[in-house]
Amino acid sequence: MKKFFAMMLAVMMVVGLFAGCGDKNAEGGDAIRIGLTGPFTGDNAVYGNAVKWGMEVAVEEINAKGGLQIQFMSEDDVSDNEKAKTAYATLMDKNMQIFAGAVTTGPCLTLAPMTVNDNVFMMTPSGSNEDIPKAGDNVYQMCFTDPNQGAASAELINSQKLGTKIGILYDSTTDYSNGIKKSFETAAVTLNMEIVATTSFDANTTDYKTQLQQLQNAGCDLVFMPIYAAQAVTVLTNANEMGYKPVFLGCDGMDGVLTQENFDTSLAEGLIMMTPYAADDPDPKNVSFVEKYKAKSGGEAPNQFAADGYDVIYAIYEGCVAKGITGKTSNADACAALKEYFATATFNGLTGQNMTWDETGMVSKVPAAVEVKDGKYVSK
Repeated sequence: MKKFFAMMLAVMMVVGLFAGCGDKNAEGGDAIRIGLTGPFTGDNAVYGNAVKWGMEVAVEEINAKGGLQIQFMSEDDVSDNEKAKTAYATLMDKNMQIFAGAVTTGPCLTLAPMTVNDNVFMMTPSGSNEDIPKAGDNVYQMCFTDPNQGAASAELINSQKLGTKIGILYDSTTDYSNGIKKSFETAAVTLNMEIVATTSFDANTTDYKTQLQQLQNAGCDLVFMPIYAAQAVTVLTNANEMGYKPVFLGCDGMDGVLTQENFDTSLAEGLIMMTPYAADDPDPKNVSFVEKYKAKSGGEAPNQFAADGYDVIYAIYEGCVAKGITGKTSNADACAALKEYFATATFNGLTGQNMTWDETGMVSKVPAAVEVKDGKYVSK
């Protein structure tokens, strides 16, 4: 009898073990499992939270339709390369099928090769460095690239005659800032624009008056700044203290400057940014997005990062529907199917119409510009 009960106990344990494994592998059922890593805390949280909230709006809209569902997962990487590896591993432990991240350039460059090894399709909403998709043919971008932004910025200055003596202020320690600066300089030469001064700072810089003084002394009436929002706050504050009032022009990394804590937004009046998105677009789809996003963000208007996040989820969703991908599709099969889909896909989103991707995973869409007027972004 004891042997009988022992055998029954062993059978029950084995059945329970397989049942547990079955539940884990079927996590989410038929729902596709999409993961994101981004800086939800720390200096770059303005970007990570915007992307996450934008993605959550898209997921909620899609799931409310019925049909194919999405299980969305996110992990904080604090915009740190090593923490990004841990965050990505956590998502993989949760059976992530598709990677909708990372948010910032460093983690993107770090994680892209890992997605190649894992056969996971990756589409970053905001990693703009041109080297990101070079990791493998499974890596795609939703935002336009650094070279695109630099060239478009030079063309905007030239076509709208925004300045005659151009200065450049950039961060010498980031791939983002260096990449855009380089392409801007190349385009400026082609357009016969006069760059009269170039100055830089590093990650330890907390005051920019020395750099601004160099630009002012050179007579710069426009300063091109491919930098991030937190840095721009101090630059604009220092410039105001000095009485220096050139035209300041930045790129997508500056988006979110109006929501920086304790910043006097009047100092950003006239600031111009290259971005594919403006929250004041009257299109009904955008009006609905803005309303839903504000409900998540505590009333803050969405920026380009939020809109790119929203577009990433919808682009992946449309690809999954077209290719019959479900929660039961293996990572490798989903990756192969999405690569095939995006090779010929055309996508219409908040950040552009008729978007396409080339064989490298780079998106093709037209950059636009906004100007800060009365504390709001207005299409330039």
